[in-house]
Amino acid sequence: MPDLIWKVLVWGGVVFFLLNVLLLIATVGVNSIATRWFGTPLPQGFTLHWYAQAWRDFQLGSVLWVTFEVVGAVVLLSILLGVPAAYALARAQFPGKRLAMLVFLLPLMVPPVTYGIPMATAMYHFGLAGTLPGVILANLVPALPFVILVMTPFIEQIDPNLESAARIFGANTLRYFRYVLLPLLVPGMLAAGLLVLVRTIGMFELTFFTAGPDTQTLVVALYYAVFSTGVRAPQSIDAMAMIYMAITLAWVLVALQFVSPTQLVSRVKEQR
Repeated sequence: MPDLIWKVLVWGGVVFFLLNVLLLIATVGVNSIATRWFGTPLPQGFTLHWYAQAWRDFQLGSVLWVTFEVVGAVVLLSILLGVPAAYALARAQFPGKRLAMLVFLLPLMVPPVTYGIPMATAMYHFGLAGTLPGVILANLVPALPFVILVMTPFIEQIDPNLESAARIFGANTLRYFRYVLLPLLVPGMLAAGLLVLVRTIGMFELTFFTAGPDTQTLVVALYYAVFSTGVRAPQSIDAMAMIYMAITLAWVLVALQFVSPTQLVSRVKEQR
């Protein structure tokens, strides 16, 4: 009986939480297509005018392009730099290895505001703030340790004897990497890239500190839109929020076609 009560409480809490989230999203979605909605159960009418107005007023075309550039560059650079670093940490044994791992993971453990403000100050000093490379560099700071955190245990599962076997059969370093190591790393790289993609899309603090008028990502533009409610219709802002949610969901669904979020965990279980 106590187990049944516990299950009911847990599932009841889960359902209550999901129901609240769905209702909040539904409220924003309905308001984004409502002509007027105040004091009535349903809006007086429906229109897509607010989406066109949000696209025009907030210059969403250029904002989405900047977001695509930042996210794509951060994912690519974090994989290119993080995988070799993770491989070195997974294979090499040296004094202070745990300390080195701790230093790499500090940007994940420390709130972004803590190091975001001094980092933005340094970028303004060197003329990087407000530029696209500056925004990419700021988002790369937490993304790179994230890839290292995911890939290090993944690489540790790969048998080092595979390299010896490849050498015996005459494979040089390039062939070993291309035909043996890379196929084994691809699932982990895809999982790490997916996590970095989702994290970068929603990274607000570092982007806000370093972005300029022409280098705002979608989440920063949405923040400015919310604080312009005095001059913008709330339906237009809700329309922008729905566009942000739809694009984020679309990117995640496309990424999920190539990798499962549980793929890395399953790989660990198989090795055990």
